[in-house]
Amino acid sequence: MAFPRRLLTTDEQVILDLRPHWIALVGPIVVTILVLVGWGLLFTNLPHSKVVHQTLFYGGLLVGTVILLWYCLRRVIKWGTAHFVVTNERVIHRQGLISKTSMEIPLDRIQNVRFHQAVFERMIGAGDIILESAGEQGTNTFSDIRHPETTQKVIYEHAESFTMRMQGGVQQQAAPSMTQELQRLADLRDRGAITEEEFQTQKARLLGSG
Repeated sequence: MAFPRRLLTTDEQVILDLRPHWIALVGPIVVTILVLVGWGLLFTNLPHSKVVHQTLFYGGLLVGTVILLWYCLRRVIKWGTAHFVVTNERVIHRQGLISKTSMEIPLDRIQNVRFHQAVFERMIGAGDIILESAGEQGTNTFSDIRHPETTQKVIYEHAESFTMRMQGGVQQQAAPSMTQELQRLADLRDRGAITEEEFQTQKARLLGSG
């Protein structure tokens, strides 16, 4: 399932939409196999005593079911609903089926991007992304990311690009228009702060640069 486009802003575009690496499912799979093997061993070696037989049967069934639901199913749902998304404006981590959690880091707040891979993770193309950001969020680690080295590069490049766009927009908004500048010079002339000759010189310069 792709990341919902309705959660994006008007000019926002998805650069990366990554699902967790399959390595995140190894734990639930192993635990499920152990529970099934445990049930098989328990149910085929139950004592003949009826009371003990029923106690072990229902006790083992309850414990195994709790493990499967609380650990295995929960991890599978977490894997199936998780998204690590990089847009041209922010990094988003979202997961959950009924109860959802979401974390967003604007690209201009990211101060450092690192990745970590153990030897086995490098072989299968998985790893961690570590984002250091300004503000209360601080350092955040995202595990089981596919191709973390490439992901690091994409985040870094778009963070730099976004910061430059933001700075350019601020400078453009802060710069006065030619009309405003001419009005300012006229006010200075009318108050006697500059002469008519200086006014005409500055006016010619502005019109020439425009």
